[in-house]
Amino acid sequence: MNFSNFRKFNPFRIFREYGSRVRDFTPNARLYLSNVIITGAVMGVFRLLFNFFVLSLGFDEAMLGNLITTSSVVALIAALPMGYLADTLGRKGSLLISGALLSASILAMAIWPSQEMFYAMNVVSGVAQSLAGVTMSPFLMENSSEKERTYLFSFGQGLMMTMASVGNWIGGYLPTWMGNAQNASATSSTAYGSSVFVVGIGAALAILPLVFLSSPRLERGQRAVFAPFQYAAKHPMLLGKLILPMLLTSLGAGLIMPFMNVFFRQVHHQPDPVIGTLFAWGSLAMGLGLLAAPPLAERTGKIQLVVITQGLSIPFLILLGFSPIFWVGAAAYYIRLSLMNMSSPVYQTFVMEHVEPSSRATVASLTSMSWNFGWAVSPSISGWLQVQYGFGPAFIGTIILYTISVVMYWAFFWRKSEEAVIVPVSAD
Repeated sequence: MNFSNFRKFNPFRIFREYGSRVRDFTPNARLYLSNVIITGAVMGVFRLLFNFFVLSLGFDEAMLGNLITTSSVVALIAALPMGYLADTLGRKGSLLISGALLSASILAMAIWPSQEMFYAMNVVSGVAQSLAGVTMSPFLMENSSEKERTYLFSFGQGLMMTMASVGNWIGGYLPTWMGNAQNASATSSTAYGSSVFVVGIGAALAILPLVFLSSPRLERGQRAVFAPFQYAAKHPMLLGKLILPMLLTSLGAGLIMPFMNVFFRQVHHQPDPVIGTLFAWGSLAMGLGLLAAPPLAERTGKIQLVVITQGLSIPFLILLGFSPIFWVGAAAYYIRLSLMNMSSPVYQTFVMEHVEPSSRATVASLTSMSWNFGWAVSPSISGWLQVQYGFGPAFIGTIILYTISVVMYWAFFWRKSEEAVIVPVSAD
């Protein structure tokens, strides 16, 4: 890594470069970003309130973990057929169907809240998550050039997180507004259920920009049901190196990230508006980190940025989990979010750039499977641990898994300087 690039750091030139890259975004990319704006806001509300909605109905953290596991297991199992379906339907059709399934699942849980409906609709949302997951990276690759590609990946995720901050802030107050309108307590299942229903309507509106996408279909010869297995057999070492660190990261993330709102309520005894504001600033911090990632990656290298930012996030994860002081935990939460997540789109770009165009949906399926495997296994374990022992063991597990994954990124890619030659790529 050439640190001399930092001595040439010129913020005004970087802003000009950033603006130039954004202006290069294609019409399809701009429509996708319009969807991201709406989806980011509504899902920011949903992720803040859904756990509270379930708890308000008398269920416990163990069930929350099982629900998250259900959607992640379905997403894991569905990744292979969804990769084939995404090629069959085309990118536009896949994104439309994914959005419709997500909206329908949220609305159904709000209208008919029961244990059976929660599990059933988490199956549906798992299918939606899988279909979107295997479609997004190939779609962004096909609608960008090498010049602005890293910026598009990072800008999309940064915009998603920035809008999630708006959703988190709204979510902190929405149950109060809905409760007042219905003469119910802000922490009642009635207020939470009405809020989740509003989220479902917003998710349906997010589909509208996708209607105007243009998307060519792949020819039959470019599709294969068993393509992921064939690709894995052809490139076992490559896929192992690309996927194993992601798998460990997902196992660690699944232990704590789905429960952060519960953590701040139970450990630090904070009310919904405070947690909503905390999540809002956290999402904004993550969004700013994602937006800063492309110019940093250009100056450090993609894998170098992954190792540096994820490694630096671990001390703040320790502070977050074990500091008894709320403001220390909150500050650590902001910094950890920004550092740990800013490299995500950079790594996605790294993976997609080193795979032949015809194999991108296949590799997207495999990386989606690796991520969902961790989230399928860890939340149920974490929910049980929380009921029995509190949050301490879950944080310890996450710290260990994150540390191992960072060491793997360094050993596989940075130490051996394999980034430029990891796999032969045919021209786009």
